Amino acid sequence: MENPSLVVPGALQPLLDLTEVIGKVGVPQSTLDLVRLRVSEINGREYTFPDGPGQPADERLPRVAGWRTESCFDDAERAALEMAEAVTLMTDPQDMASDDIWEKSSGHYTDEQLGALVMHIGLVNFWNRVNVATRQEAAAWR
Repeated sequence: MENPSLVVPGALQPLLDLTEVIGKVGVPQSTLDLVRLRVSEINGREYTFPDGPGQPADERLPRVAGWRTESCFDDAERAALEMAEAVTLMTDPQDMASDDIWEKSSGHYTDEQLGALVMHIGLVNFWNRVNVATRQEAAAWR
């Protein structure tokens, strides 16, 4: 099946608009990218990275799965990645993001930024589920 966001009339633009709004609240784009990739890895959504001179600007992207042990991620990025994993995995739907995770995140982000981060995680999960369910090919990382 072709991507549902292209098949359902009017579906794509609101999703793109939400992405734009999320990007305007001050969470660094590099953090949003790390979160997008980590959530996608968890969901089985694959990306291809260019080889050679056109490689992703952030060389940490291929290392994001190991964020807990990799020294290249700062504390704010680690808090965002921990939130992303907790919300995506939902191992305990009653407490999918523990108070500890919220406390760590709130030390680095305002309420507006945290709201955008959680919305970003939800939106990436939405895109992943649509793309994986309809067996879309691996996407080229932008």
